Amino acid sequence: MDFLAHLYKEFTDFFGYKQLLEIVQTQHYEALLTQKGIQAFLRPLIPVLLLIEIIRGAFYRRQSFFHYKISLFTYILNRFISSFLSIAMVAFCIGLFEPYAIFKTTLTWYWFIYGYVVWELSHFVYHYFGHKVRLFWCLHSTHHAPEYMNLSVTYAHFFLEAPYADIIRTTICLLLGINPPLLFLIMFIDGTWGAFIHVGENLLKDGRLGFLNKVILTPSHHRVHHARNPLYMDTNFCNLLNIWDRAFGTLQDEKENLEIEYGISRPMKKGDFLDAYFGEISALGKDVYHAPGLKNKLLYIFMPPGWSHTGDHKTANIVKADYIKEHQEELSLEKS
Repeated sequence: MDFLAHLYKEFTDFFGYKQLLEIVQTQHYEALLTQKGIQAFLRPLIPVLLLIEIIRGAFYRRQSFFHYKISLFTYILNRFISSFLSIAMVAFCIGLFEPYAIFKTTLTWYWFIYGYVVWELSHFVYHYFGHKVRLFWCLHSTHHAPEYMNLSVTYAHFFLEAPYADIIRTTICLLLGINPPLLFLIMFIDGTWGAFIHVGENLLKDGRLGFLNKVILTPSHHRVHHARNPLYMDTNFCNLLNIWDRAFGTLQDEKENLEIEYGISRPMKKGDFLDAYFGEISALGKDVYHAPGLKNKLLYIFMPPGWSHTGDHKTANIVKADYIKEHQEELSLEKS
């Protein structure tokens, strides 16, 4: 019975309908007009869409278990680890950094706009370092390992990535005055959108969302971010607002004549969960072990993925520059 109770808890935690069910059972529908009520209503949205995506893919025979294997096993392992290891990094950062905020915000519409712009900056910083520092890439690469795009990819993360991300994002937001209630509201909205933009072609074929593609970061932009095509590497680091990708020159629209190839550039064992989860850590360990001298060992840890002590670098910047040089005429015709 304990095992069945545990399975039921895992099921309700995943679909997140417990709070919504309580509102329905107590008939306190006015609660839906509050912040907590809105969160209770939206929380089951992504898991339900994922279920629809899986059923639709199976019905039309477009996708199989293989397309969800890495994400599913990652989710299960992370749930197992988190039951023994609880890292309350957000709470830790609040206690440590909130007293040093340059000023204090309140829960108003104008501070919400300010807070979201700051949040996107903090997300950009975390995400940029996740691609540009080899150690952090080891934590982030699990999320990029699946070679297919669907909503389950939002659950594919190395278990230490969230603490690393929260240290950076929460610290920046707190120091720039975002108070905890406002921060939690923004995190919920951004987390919901951040999950939705992983929707696959099986459920939403054209991810551009019409005119919204010019205003915000859409599923199309995030599909580009997950691509290993040289032109698409290390782009679209923001989550909802594209302001910082525009500011730093990392915004990249999806090209109709360039089919997206999902996954990472390192050769992987196809569909192998262990390779997706630990492969980059193993590769970094080997590079550090074989590198001559302490300086080179440290450089492998902190330089971008693809850096080599031999000088034969294959970083994203170099690979992309070579691609643009090779296809310069073709790309120029597309712009004109």
